[in-house]
Amino acid sequence: MAKIKIKQIGSPIRRPEAQKQILIGLGLGKMHRVVELEDTAEVRGAIAKLPHMVAVID
Repeated sequence: MAKIKIKQIGSPIRRPEAQKQILIGLGLGKMHRVVELEDTAEVRGAIAKLPHMVAVID
């Protein structure tokens, strides 16, 4: 399965609790942290919910 790199570019401060929980689920939580995850529909859906806080790195 393909891998995808995700970088957190936005702060979770003053964000709804649901958005904070999505970040934690992706393995993020601190600014500029990068994680590499499987490229699945679930991960893509989480990224789609937080376009202002995460970026996909090629």
